Amino acid sequence: QVQLVESGGGLVQAGGSLRLSCAASGHTFSNYVMAWFRQAPGKERDFVSAISWNGVTTYYAGSVKGRFTISRDNAKNTVYLQMNSLKPEDTAVYYCAAHSGLFGSGDWTESKYTYWGQGTQVTVSS
Repeated sequence: QVQLVESGGGLVQAGGSLRLSCAASGHTFSNYVMAWFRQAPGKERDFVSAISWNGVTTYYAGSVKGRFTISRDNAKNTVYLQMNSLKPEDTAVYYCAAHSGLFGSGDWTESKYTYWGQGTQVTVSS
């Protein structure tokens, strides 16, 4: 069992930045592919970004590429999402997720992930 706890959400003006963190506990963190998803009000949950177990390879949704950066610190059992140049359409609940399968095959799909955090709200005002 892996427990994931997100933090760092909040209210920010358009063009601003936020850094989300997701602290993991329960199993060997470095065994897991980590990802961020988000869900806006009235919409489905969407993939944002994923990172391989060693942090070498990353994937991004097209809507955030060039603005968001995912990273991980396996010594601290934490994955981060640095969000820059935020837009009102980035407003959503952001979820951290983990799976222990192979990286590089379907990491953008919810069904791949076994463990989820409770989410943290990000609100971007115009």
